[in-house]
Amino acid sequence: MTPTAIFQSLRKYVRQSPATVERQEGREFTIDELARAADTTVRNVRAYQDRGLLPPPEKRGRTGIYSDVHLARLRIIGQLLNRGFTLANIRDLLTAWEQGRDLNDILGLEVVVTSPWSDEAPSYISYEELLEYFGDHLTQDVLLKAVNLGYIIPEGDRLRVPSPRVLSAGRELVAAGIPLEALLDEVNKVRYEVDRIAEGFVRLVTTHLIDKKYGENDLPRGEDVPNLAHFIQRVRPLADMVVSAELARILDKSINKVLVDRLANVLTHLEQQRSEQNEA
Repeated sequence: MTPTAIFQSLRKYVRQSPATVERQEGREFTIDELARAADTTVRNVRAYQDRGLLPPPEKRGRTGIYSDVHLARLRIIGQLLNRGFTLANIRDLLTAWEQGRDLNDILGLEVVVTSPWSDEAPSYISYEELLEYFGDHLTQDVLLKAVNLGYIIPEGDRLRVPSPRVLSAGRELVAAGIPLEALLDEVNKVRYEVDRIAEGFVRLVTTHLIDKKYGENDLPRGEDVPNLAHFIQRVRPLADMVVSAELARILDKSINKVLVDRLANVLTHLEQQRSEQNEA
């Protein structure tokens, strides 16, 4: 299959798939953009707003402008609906949550909890640039695998790259001789392990900071709300430092082991050659 045919097939695949729109830091939304970003509908957004589940937008003329706060609230509503709660349940919960608390602090906590951990800015490349980067490695299966993993997101005639650092690392590894498909398969395995690590850090915060202080059926109150939001923000770089340090340690250990094992094999082979020469 030619590169052009592969890209056409990819565009067709993406048109048939649910739209994916990630939040950009500080971004403002029209109601249509907000609905797409939250993977919901404009009708739902208006319904949540009418029921008091969603704060009203800022009015600019006749246009309502929404923010990260609205996106965070929509994501929480969606997650609760997926768990089987009704809109009435969620409204009661949010009402109880807001009583005696500063609304700005509450919404600030929602944004912190639902926002991405990485502050890396996405970039855009063309299909032709992607082909230039990876050449014959770009089969249809490989492209779809990269899309499903979220490393490239087709948007019309260009591709959004959520993590330019990952793309750069991938280019370098492929240029060194590692097949792109094998690299993506390994990344998929890494994600499983990273999920376990992340869940461990979340359990630490939940068990020792939230459950211990508020119990399993309550949420922070008053000044504790912004304090918790601030701490969650601090956990992110702290977790990153711990994971990075441990990964570096294990990589050093593993690479050294590979090198020593290879040297041992070479020495063993030389000894066998000498032994054979002496016997001859």
